[in-house]
Amino acid sequence: MTFAQQILEGAVAKGLTVTAAESCTGGMVSAAITDIAGSSAIFERGFVTYSNRAKQDMLGVRAETLAAVGAVSEEVVREMAEGARAAAEADIAVAISGIAGPGGSEFKPEGRVCFALATARLTRVETVEYGAPGRAEVRQRARDHALSLILEAIRAA
Repeated sequence: MTFAQQILEGAVAKGLTVTAAESCTGGMVSAAITDIAGSSAIFERGFVTYSNRAKQDMLGVRAETLAAVGAVSEEVVREMAEGARAAAEADIAVAISGIAGPGGSEFKPEGRVCFALATARLTRVETVEYGAPGRAEVRQRARDHALSLILEAIRAA
């Protein structure tokens, strides 16, 4: 059973709803969930916020945060997840922002992806360094990690 199938079954059983705020994955988390028939019971909307402007307009990410630490940061994904949870009125939100590649910099290397998971009780953030296995691989790994975070939150609820 896939992560998405487990998410659907677990969220339905517990009466929970989920949403995703995505940057470098471009909607892959939302697509994985909505690929499953019946997902409308737990997923009403997701947010693809690739640009800083979209993060601000759709999720309420503060311009000051973006200016201070940049889009690929734990501070920004925290604001993305909390903003998505509020905008979607969801029980659980995951947010992703990263450098899928190619490219990056000394300070933000290719393969760095920041994640946030927001629930009513808490928001937690983490950064994963995938290295440089290529753009498609970084995006797939980020999608799967985000799905695992949602599943973990459902199981803990």
